Amino acid sequence: MRLFLVILMLLALPLGVCAQQPPPAQGTLVTEGEVRRVIETFLLQKTAALNAQVTVKKVGYLGDLKLPAGRVTFDVVAPERWEGYGKASVALIIRVDDQVRRNVTVPVEVEALAEMVVAARTLERGEVLIPSDLAVARRDLATVQGRFLKVMDHAVGLRVKSALRANSPLRPDYLERVPVVKSGQLVTIVAENEVLRLTASGKAKGAGAVGDTITVQNLSSHKEIAARVVDAATVRVDF
Repeated sequence: MRLFLVILMLLALPLGVCAQQPPPAQGTLVTEGEVRRVIETFLLQKTAALNAQVTVKKVGYLGDLKLPAGRVTFDVVAPERWEGYGKASVALIIRVDDQVRRNVTVPVEVEALAEMVVAARTLERGEVLIPSDLAVARRDLATVQGRFLKVMDHAVGLRVKSALRANSPLRPDYLERVPVVKSGQLVTIVAENEVLRLTASGKAKGAGAVGDTITVQNLSSHKEIAARVVDAATVRVDF
């Protein structure tokens, strides 16, 4: 009887040892939600400097990821010239223990609302802007081509180069400074330094706003020189 019990104990011992061993590795599961959060975090970081209200509208990724066991890392790579808003496709690179396991293209869409100067009404070509012609509104950066004005004061006093519809964002290249000197106009040419001031009569060969450099003909010497517009009657030559 005692021998029978000893045999049973010896047979049971390996079974107990096997039960304490860890199960074989089954790999790593990365959920769809985790992947989407990685991409959304990247998009928000990329747009952090825009000074805009950013909303991730779409991350076109579906499904969980089954990967080998190991340390999982992600890299998100955006198109080289993409500024972070509008529609694009980003590359999601997934590594396990520094080895690339997946490389997935994911379509995304980001809305970035920024405050900008817009036309308060329809503006006709040649109009000189006053504050009541302008307003500040939020617009999606994806719908605005090129640079836009952020401060109304930067547009007041400028002239509209071509007609603009109401609510259209204003860009610097839509506007121009108002010329105070006209082509063919007589002006006073001033040349001065710390100790000497000379003046001469001249004729403008082109129109110019304050601060513009135009060509002026000296009526005494008939030479043409470059001069900077000071006001409606004066240009200055630096020497």
